[in-house]
Amino acid sequence: MAWVATAELAGAVSNAGGLGIIGTGNCPPEWVLEQIKATRNHTDKPFGVNVMLMSPYAREVLEIVAQERVQVVTTGAGNPGAYISRLNEAGVNVIPVVASVALARRLERQGIAALIAEGMESGGHIGEIATMPLVPQIVEAVDVPVIAAGGIATGKGLVAALALGAAGAQIGTRFVCSDECIAHPNYKQKIMEARDRSTVVTGVATGHPVRCLENRLAKRFLALEKEGVPAGEIELLGVGKSYEGLIEGNTDEGSLMAGQVAGLVKDVKSVSDIIQGIMSEAEEVIDQLSAMSQKESYAYRK
Repeated sequence: MAWVATAELAGAVSNAGGLGIIGTGNCPPEWVLEQIKATRNHTDKPFGVNVMLMSPYAREVLEIVAQERVQVVTTGAGNPGAYISRLNEAGVNVIPVVASVALARRLERQGIAALIAEGMESGGHIGEIATMPLVPQIVEAVDVPVIAAGGIATGKGLVAALALGAAGAQIGTRFVCSDECIAHPNYKQKIMEARDRSTVVTGVATGHPVRCLENRLAKRFLALEKEGVPAGEIELLGVGKSYEGLIEGNTDEGSLMAGQVAGLVKDVKSVSDIIQGIMSEAEEVIDQLSAMSQKESYAYRK
Protein backbone atom coordinates (compact mmCIF):
# COMPACT_ATOMS: atom_id res chain seq x y z
CA MET A 1 0.00 0.00 0.00
CA ALA A 2 3.03 2.32 -0.26
CA TRP A 3 2.21 5.48 -2.24
CA VAL A 4 -1.53 4.71 -2.28
CA ALA A 5 -2.36 4.49 1.45
CA THR A 6 -2.11 8.25 1.86
CA ALA A 7 -3.78 10.74 4.18
CA GLU A 8 -6.97 10.66 2.11
CA LEU A 9 -7.41 6.91 2.52
CA ALA A 10 -6.14 6.66 6.09
CA GLY A 11 -8.39 9.48 7.24
CA ALA A 12 -11.44 8.01 5.50
CA VAL A 13 -10.88 4.57 7.05
CA SER A 14 -10.56 6.05 10.55
CA ASN A 15 -13.64 8.23 10.05
CA ALA A 16 -15.61 5.15 8.97
CA GLY A 17 -14.76 3.24 12.14
CA GLY A 18 -11.57 1.43 11.16
CA LEU A 19 -7.96 2.27 11.89
CA GLY A 20 -6.50 4.03 8.88
CA ILE A 21 -2.84 3.36 8.14
CA ILE A 22 -0.43 5.48 6.10
CA GLY A 23 1.75 3.21 3.95
CA THR A 24 5.31 4.55 3.78
CA GLY A 25 7.23 1.90 1.83
CA ASN A 26 10.48 3.49 0.66
CA CYS A 27 9.04 7.01 0.86
CA PRO A 28 11.38 9.73 2.23
CA PRO A 29 10.89 11.07 5.78
CA GLU A 30 9.63 14.48 4.66
CA TRP A 31 6.82 12.82 2.68
CA VAL A 32 5.83 10.79 5.74
CA LEU A 33 5.72 13.88 7.94
CA GLU A 34 3.52 15.66 5.40
CA GLN A 35 1.16 12.68 5.32
CA ILE A 36 0.88 12.54 9.11
CA LYS A 37 -0.04 16.21 9.26
CA ALA A 38 -2.45 15.85 6.33
CA THR A 39 -4.17 12.88 7.96
CA ARG A 40 -4.84 14.99 11.04
CA ASN A 41 -6.64 17.42 8.75
CA HIS A 42 -8.83 14.56 7.48
CA THR A 43 -9.71 12.97 10.82
CA ASP A 44 -9.60 13.58 14.56
CA LYS A 45 -9.69 9.84 15.22
CA PRO A 46 -6.72 7.50 15.82
CA PHE A 47 -4.66 6.40 12.82
CA GLY A 48 -1.34 4.69 12.25
CA VAL A 49 1.75 4.55 10.08
CA ASN A 50 3.17 1.42 8.47
CA VAL A 51 6.96 1.28 8.21
CA MET A 52 8.79 -1.19 5.99
CA LEU A 53 11.98 -1.93 7.92
CA MET A 54 13.86 -2.71 4.69
CA SER A 55 13.53 0.95 3.71
CA PRO A 56 16.74 3.01 3.89
CA TYR A 57 14.65 5.63 5.69
CA ALA A 58 13.15 3.31 8.31
CA ARG A 59 15.06 4.72 11.29
CA GLU A 60 14.28 8.33 10.37
CA VAL A 61 10.63 7.57 9.68
CA LEU A 62 10.20 5.79 13.00
CA GLU A 63 11.74 8.78 14.80
CA ILE A 64 9.21 11.05 13.09
CA VAL A 65 6.41 8.72 14.22
CA ALA A 66 7.72 8.95 17.78
CA GLN A 67 8.10 12.72 17.69
CA GLU A 68 4.63 13.17 16.22
CA ARG A 69 3.21 10.71 18.76
CA VAL A 70 1.16 8.85 16.18
CA GLN A 71 -1.13 6.43 18.00
CA VAL A 72 -0.03 3.27 16.18
CA VAL A 73 2.87 2.07 14.10
CA THR A 74 2.78 -1.20 12.21
CA THR A 75 6.03 -2.63 10.90
CA GLY A 76 6.85 -5.14 8.20
CA ALA A 77 9.78 -6.76 6.36
CA GLY A 78 11.96 -7.07 9.43
CA ASN A 79 12.26 -7.11 13.22
CA PRO A 80 11.41 -3.77 14.92
CA GLY A 81 13.01 -4.79 18.21
CA ALA A 82 15.62 -2.03 18.14
CA TYR A 83 12.90 0.65 17.96
CA ILE A 84 10.23 -0.66 20.34
CA SER A 85 11.55 1.02 23.50
CA ARG A 86 11.77 4.48 21.88
CA LEU A 87 8.28 4.15 20.39
CA ASN A 88 6.74 2.94 23.64
CA GLU A 89 8.31 5.85 25.50
CA ALA A 90 6.59 8.19 23.05
CA GLY A 91 3.24 6.50 23.66
CA VAL A 92 3.15 4.79 20.27
CA ASN A 93 1.49 1.37 20.14
CA VAL A 94 3.78 -0.96 18.19
CA ILE A 95 2.01 -3.65 16.13
CA PRO A 96 4.47 -5.66 14.02
CA VAL A 97 3.50 -7.77 11.04
CA VAL A 98 4.75 -11.32 11.55
CA ALA A 99 4.76 -14.42 9.38
CA SER A 100 5.97 -16.99 11.92
CA VAL A 101 5.32 -18.11 15.48
CA ALA A 102 8.97 -17.72 16.44
CA LEU A 103 9.06 -14.02 15.59
CA ALA A 104 5.70 -13.46 17.27
CA ARG A 105 6.98 -14.91 20.56
CA ARG A 106 10.20 -12.93 20.37
CA LEU A 107 8.42 -9.63 19.79
CA GLU A 108 5.86 -10.23 22.53
CA ARG A 109 8.69 -10.32 25.06
CA GLN A 110 9.86 -6.91 23.85
CA GLY A 111 6.69 -5.02 24.72
CA ILE A 112 4.57 -4.77 21.58
CA ALA A 113 0.86 -3.90 21.85
CA ALA A 114 -0.47 -6.46 19.38
CA LEU A 115 0.57 -8.51 16.36
CA ILE A 116 -0.57 -8.77 12.76
CA ALA A 117 -0.37 -12.37 11.55
CA GLU A 118 -0.08 -12.02 7.79
CA GLY A 119 -0.51 -15.00 5.50
CA MET A 120 1.10 -15.43 2.12
CA GLU A 121 -2.19 -14.61 0.34
CA SER A 122 -1.55 -10.93 0.97
CA GLY A 123 -0.18 -8.43 -1.53
CA GLY A 124 3.33 -7.03 -1.33
CA HIS A 125 6.05 -8.67 0.77
CA ILE A 126 4.95 -12.05 2.04
CA GLY A 127 6.01 -14.98 4.18
CA GLU A 128 5.67 -18.70 3.54
CA ILE A 129 2.60 -19.69 5.57
CA ALA A 130 -1.04 -19.18 4.58
CA THR A 131 -3.44 -17.21 6.76
CA MET A 132 -5.62 -20.16 7.79
CA PRO A 133 -2.83 -22.14 9.54
CA LEU A 134 -0.77 -19.12 10.61
CA VAL A 135 -3.34 -17.12 12.58
CA PRO A 136 -4.48 -19.80 15.07
CA GLN A 137 -0.91 -20.90 15.76
CA ILE A 138 0.14 -17.36 16.60
CA VAL A 139 -3.02 -16.82 18.66
CA GLU A 140 -2.13 -19.87 20.74
CA ALA A 141 1.51 -18.81 21.10
CA VAL A 142 1.05 -15.26 22.46
CA ASP A 143 -1.13 -13.38 24.93
CA VAL A 144 -1.38 -10.07 23.06
CA PRO A 145 -4.21 -9.44 20.56
CA VAL A 146 -3.64 -10.87 17.10
CA ILE A 147 -4.95 -9.23 13.93
CA ALA A 148 -5.40 -11.47 10.90
CA ALA A 149 -4.18 -10.33 7.47
CA GLY A 150 -3.96 -11.85 4.02
CA GLY A 151 -6.92 -12.89 1.90
CA ILE A 152 -9.53 -10.81 3.73
CA ALA A 153 -11.82 -8.40 1.87
CA THR A 154 -15.36 -9.30 2.88
CA GLY A 155 -17.56 -9.80 5.90
CA LYS A 156 -17.23 -13.55 5.46
CA GLY A 157 -13.46 -13.18 5.60
CA LEU A 158 -13.73 -11.12 8.77
CA VAL A 159 -15.88 -13.76 10.46
CA ALA A 160 -13.39 -16.44 9.42
CA ALA A 161 -10.57 -14.42 10.98
CA LEU A 162 -12.53 -14.07 14.22
CA ALA A 163 -13.24 -17.80 14.19
CA LEU A 164 -9.49 -18.43 14.03
CA GLY A 165 -9.08 -16.43 17.24
CA ALA A 166 -8.07 -13.08 15.78
CA ALA A 167 -9.21 -9.85 17.43
CA GLY A 168 -9.74 -8.19 14.07
CA ALA A 169 -8.57 -8.06 10.47
CA GLN A 170 -6.22 -5.98 8.38
CA ILE A 171 -7.46 -5.27 4.85
CA GLY A 172 -5.41 -3.77 2.03
CA THR A 173 -6.28 -4.73 -1.54
CA ARG A 174 -10.00 -3.99 -1.16
CA PHE A 175 -9.29 -0.39 -0.17
CA VAL A 176 -7.21 0.25 -3.28
CA CYS A 177 -10.53 0.19 -5.13
CA SER A 178 -12.07 2.96 -3.05
CA ASP A 179 -13.02 6.49 -4.04
CA GLU A 180 -10.60 7.96 -1.53
CA CYS A 181 -7.56 5.96 -2.67
CA ILE A 182 -5.31 8.01 -4.99
CA ALA A 183 -4.13 4.90 -6.90
CA HIS A 184 -4.20 5.31 -10.67
CA PRO A 185 -7.50 4.20 -12.30
CA ASN A 186 -5.53 1.74 -14.47
CA TYR A 187 -4.28 -0.04 -11.34
CA LYS A 188 -7.77 -0.17 -9.87
CA GLN A 189 -9.12 -1.56 -13.13
CA LYS A 190 -6.52 -4.35 -13.15
CA ILE A 191 -7.57 -5.36 -9.64
CA MET A 192 -11.22 -5.45 -10.65
CA GLU A 193 -10.37 -7.59 -13.68
CA ALA A 194 -8.35 -10.05 -11.56
CA ARG A 195 -9.34 -13.67 -11.15
CA ASP A 196 -8.35 -16.30 -8.63
CA ARG A 197 -4.96 -16.99 -10.28
CA SER A 198 -4.11 -13.47 -11.44
CA THR A 199 -1.33 -12.90 -8.88
CA VAL A 200 2.20 -14.31 -8.89
CA VAL A 201 5.06 -14.25 -6.40
CA THR A 202 8.32 -12.68 -7.58
CA GLY A 203 11.59 -12.08 -5.75
CA VAL A 204 11.86 -15.49 -4.10
CA ALA A 205 15.47 -15.74 -5.29
CA THR A 206 16.31 -12.43 -3.59
CA GLY A 207 14.94 -13.55 -0.23
CA HIS A 208 12.21 -10.91 -0.38
CA PRO A 209 9.20 -12.46 -2.14
CA VAL A 210 6.47 -10.10 -3.33
CA ARG A 211 2.94 -10.93 -4.48
CA CYS A 212 1.66 -8.83 -7.37
CA LEU A 213 -0.63 -9.00 -10.36
CA GLU A 214 0.94 -10.83 -13.27
CA ASN A 215 2.11 -8.49 -16.04
CA ARG A 216 5.09 -7.98 -18.33
CA LEU A 217 7.33 -6.82 -15.47
CA ALA A 218 6.40 -9.75 -13.24
CA LYS A 219 7.10 -12.22 -16.05
CA ARG A 220 10.52 -10.63 -16.55
CA PHE A 221 11.27 -11.01 -12.83
CA LEU A 222 10.31 -14.68 -12.92
CA ALA A 223 12.37 -15.31 -16.04
CA LEU A 224 15.49 -13.76 -14.48
CA GLU A 225 15.04 -15.82 -11.33
CA LYS A 226 14.67 -18.99 -13.39
CA GLU A 227 17.89 -18.14 -15.25
CA GLY A 228 19.75 -17.78 -11.96
CA VAL A 229 20.59 -14.09 -12.42
CA PRO A 230 22.27 -12.62 -9.29
CA ALA A 231 19.84 -11.24 -6.70
CA GLY A 232 21.32 -7.75 -6.87
CA GLU A 233 20.63 -7.52 -10.58
CA ILE A 234 17.08 -8.74 -10.10
CA GLU A 235 16.45 -6.17 -7.37
CA LEU A 236 17.61 -3.35 -9.65
CA LEU A 237 14.81 -4.23 -12.04
CA GLY A 238 12.28 -3.25 -9.40
CA VAL A 239 13.63 0.20 -8.53
CA GLY A 240 10.87 2.78 -8.92
CA LYS A 241 8.43 0.24 -10.34
CA SER A 242 5.85 0.53 -7.57
CA TYR A 243 5.34 4.24 -8.17
CA GLU A 244 5.28 3.65 -11.92
CA GLY A 245 2.51 1.08 -11.61
CA LEU A 246 0.43 2.34 -8.70
CA ILE A 247 0.53 6.09 -9.30
CA GLU A 248 1.53 6.56 -12.94
CA GLY A 249 -0.68 3.70 -14.12
CA ASN A 250 1.81 1.76 -16.22
CA THR A 251 0.19 -1.63 -15.84
CA ASP A 252 2.67 -3.40 -18.13
CA GLU A 253 6.02 -2.24 -16.72
CA GLY A 254 5.01 -1.14 -13.22
CA SER A 255 4.73 -3.30 -10.11
CA LEU A 256 1.06 -3.94 -9.27
CA MET A 257 1.09 -5.33 -5.74
CA ALA A 258 -2.16 -7.05 -4.82
CA GLY A 259 -3.35 -9.98 -2.75
CA GLN A 260 -5.05 -13.12 -3.99
CA VAL A 261 -8.29 -11.64 -2.73
CA ALA A 262 -8.21 -9.27 -5.72
CA GLY A 263 -10.44 -11.80 -7.46
CA LEU A 264 -13.27 -10.75 -5.11
CA VAL A 265 -12.97 -7.03 -5.80
CA LYS A 266 -15.36 -6.00 -8.57
CA ASP A 267 -16.12 -2.31 -8.01
CA VAL A 268 -14.95 1.03 -6.66
CA LYS A 269 -16.87 2.35 -3.66
CA SER A 270 -16.42 4.89 -0.92
CA VAL A 271 -14.48 3.71 2.12
CA SER A 272 -17.59 4.18 4.23
CA ASP A 273 -19.64 1.92 1.94
CA ILE A 274 -16.90 -0.72 1.90
CA ILE A 275 -16.65 -0.87 5.69
CA GLN A 276 -20.43 -0.81 6.16
CA GLY A 277 -20.75 -3.62 3.62
CA ILE A 278 -18.12 -5.72 5.37
CA MET A 279 -19.72 -5.24 8.79
CA SER A 280 -23.25 -5.90 7.52
CA GLU A 281 -22.18 -9.11 5.81
CA ALA A 282 -20.26 -10.22 8.91
CA GLU A 283 -23.32 -9.67 11.10
CA GLU A 284 -25.49 -11.64 8.66
CA VAL A 285 -23.05 -14.54 8.66
CA ILE A 286 -22.84 -14.57 12.44
CA ASP A 287 -26.65 -14.54 12.69
CA GLN A 288 -26.86 -17.43 10.21
CA LEU A 289 -24.30 -19.45 12.14
CA SER A 290 -26.12 -18.74 15.38
CA ALA A 291 -29.44 -19.83 13.89
CA MET A 292 -27.86 -23.03 12.56
CA SER A 293 -26.37 -23.76 15.96
CA GLN A 294 -29.70 -23.23 17.71
CA LYS A 295 -31.48 -25.43 15.17
CA GLU A 296 -28.98 -28.24 15.64
CA SER A 297 -29.24 -27.89 19.42
CA TYR A 298 -33.04 -28.09 19.23
CA ALA A 299 -32.88 -31.15 16.97
CA TYR A 300 -30.47 -32.81 19.38
CA ARG A 301 -32.80 -32.19 22.36
CA LYS A 302 -35.76 -33.66 20.49
